[in-house]
Amino acid sequence: MRGLADIYAQQFKVTIASFLQYRAALVIWLIGHVLEPLIYLVVWTTVSRSTEGSVGGFTAGDFAAYFIVLMVVNHMTYTWIMYEYEYRVRQGTLSPDLLRPVHPIHSDIADNITSKLITLPGMLAIAVILGFIFRPAFHPVPWALAAFVPVVLLAFLVRFFVEWTLALAAFWTTRVSALNQMYFMAMLFFSGQIAPLELLPHPVRVIAFVLPFRWTVGFPTELLLGRLTPVQVLTGIGMQAAWLMAGLVLMRLVWRAGLKVYTAVGA
Repeated sequence: MRGLADIYAQQFKVTIASFLQYRAALVIWLIGHVLEPLIYLVVWTTVSRSTEGSVGGFTAGDFAAYFIVLMVVNHMTYTWIMYEYEYRVRQGTLSPDLLRPVHPIHSDIADNITSKLITLPGMLAIAVILGFIFRPAFHPVPWALAAFVPVVLLAFLVRFFVEWTLALAAFWTTRVSALNQMYFMAMLFFSGQIAPLELLPHPVRVIAFVLPFRWTVGFPTELLLGRLTPVQVLTGIGMQAAWLMAGLVLMRLVWRAGLKVYTAVGA
């Protein structure tokens, strides 16, 4: 464990140096993460104001609170591994990682955590600015604030292991953009990023309950806004734990199968 901690510490230093070197790219990345929820925020607040002040029980202030919190939660759980693994296999850059005595996943975990620590202050500052502009109706519940920390940590782990597993499809096909887009569209719809799940039809909500997407973004957002009961929170944590275990098991199985067919294509 001490050796693993040292590896993570060194990886943190490498990632910080990389981000400081490419500051412009970091700013562009942050803008991209803000624009999408901002568009949905403007659309739904406009709809709310044009329909006598609310839509499905959500006022303009409620929509503002929802999408501002969702923006921060999505930032805290987002991973980019699905977009990188194709390159690693196709260019052969994965090969040196396989020669190291540590599983490559640890480097990706360290990269993700470090990037979030570096960029989170900027994201929070943007959230504050949006709060002054859109006047969110944010009424946090003390017990929900306390529960948010383990819930958002579980959300990140579930999303990371599920997406890391899907990224391994690059072992069998060097063009995975179509799979990535299918996953992205499902994530956008069933996680609550387009609209609060409460506004969607009942069959869609049932599907969202079963799939992992809600538990990585929508569930922590609803919790922080105080829109869930303690029973609903416990149920959600149970679903997160189930998907985390499923993600770990699938990741190990797919990783072992993928290594058997792995061939570095090269440039």
